[in-house]
Amino acid sequence: MTESPGSDANTPSRNRKRFPGISSRSYEHPADRSALVALRKLSGFDTVFKTLSGLLPERSLRLLFLSDSVRVSDQQFAHLHAMLRDACYVLDLEKVPPMYVNQDPQPNAMCIGLDEPIIVVTTGLVELLDEEEMRAVVGHEVGHALSGHAVYRTILLFLTNLATKVAWIPLGNVAVMAIVTALREWFRKSELSADRAGLLVGQDLQASMRGLMKLAGGNHLHEMNVDAFLKQAEEYESGGDLRDSVLKILNLLPRSHPFTTVRAAELKKWAESRDYQRIMDGHYPRRDEDKDASVSDSFKDSAAHYADSVRTSKDPLMGLVRDIAGGAGDLGGKLRDTVFGTRPNGNGTNGASGSDGSESAGK
Repeated sequence: MTESPGSDANTPSRNRKRFPGISSRSYEHPADRSALVALRKLSGFDTVFKTLSGLLPERSLRLLFLSDSVRVSDQQFAHLHAMLRDACYVLDLEKVPPMYVNQDPQPNAMCIGLDEPIIVVTTGLVELLDEEEMRAVVGHEVGHALSGHAVYRTILLFLTNLATKVAWIPLGNVAVMAIVTALREWFRKSELSADRAGLLVGQDLQASMRGLMKLAGGNHLHEMNVDAFLKQAEEYESGGDLRDSVLKILNLLPRSHPFTTVRAAELKKWAESRDYQRIMDGHYPRRDEDKDASVSDSFKDSAAHYADSVRTSKDPLMGLVRDIAGGAGDLGGKLRDTVFGTRPNGNGTNGASGSDGSESAGK
C-alpha cells in the first residue's frame, strides 16, 4: 500500500531544493525521453497491459517480497524510509511507493510493477553505501517511478517474452534479437536518466560519484580516486583501434546498464550542463504540460543527441563513421590506420622512419 507524503514528515534532513510539479522530461536522457513521450501518446496502451497483469509475474513478485523481505517503514529500516519520503518530497511524487530490503549480498536496486511501482534494494547495497550515497540511489529509483519506467519496462519485457515464444517462425530469432537489442539500448539510457534523478534528490555530485565507484570497486574508497576513475571512462572511449571498438559493442549488447565508469562520466557532464543548472534555478518542464509534449520534437532531440555523440566521440569506430559521412578521400587508408594503428610510408612498408632512423607508430 502506498502512502501520501506529508510536508512535515518529508522535510529533508538538510536544506535541499524541491521541485514542485517537476516533469520527468526535465532529467530524462533524450533517447529515453523520446520513447516515453511516444508511449504516453498511445492512449490506453498501458491500460490494456495493466488488465493483462494477471499473465505477468508481478502479483507473485509482490507476494514474494511481502513474505520474504523486509518492508521499509517507520519501524523497519527507518533511515531508508526517511530517505524514500525525502526523495518523493524533493521530486514531488504524489505517492510514496512501497520499498523492500531483500537479503542478497550482491549490491542492487530496482523499481518494478505495472499497477503501482515498488522499490527493492538488497542488503549488499545497504551495507556498501553511506547515507548520502544511498540517498542518491533511492532518488535514482524514485526517478524510475516518476518516469513510468516500471510500467513501460514491464510492458516491453512482456512483449519480448511474447516474441520469444514465436521465435520458431522463419527469421523469428532475428526479429527477437532486434527487439531485445533495442530494448536494452533504451534500458541503458533510462539508467542514465535515473542517475540524473538521483543527483536532483541528493544534490551532492561527490556522493553520486562515490556510490558509482563503490559499485565498481567495493567499499575501499581510501584506495580510489574520482578523477582517476573518470579518466578510465575517457581511456575506455578513446583507446584502442577498430577491433577494440567492436569488442566494446559486443561487451555492451547483453547489458541492461551502462558501464559504471561511463555512468559516472555522463552524470558529471550533465551536472556541469546548463540543463542541470536551469533545473536547480527552478526552470523546468511541469508535469501538467506532459500531455502537450511533442513526439516529433522529442525524436529530433534524440536524433540530435546521437548525431552529436558521433561528432564528438573519440572512439576509433565513430571517427571512421565521421570520415565516411564526410566523404573522406582516402577511405582505404583511414580504415587501415584505424584497424592496424599504422599507415604505409612512401615505400609501401608500414611505419614511419624518424630522422634518427627509429620507427614511430602511426595513430
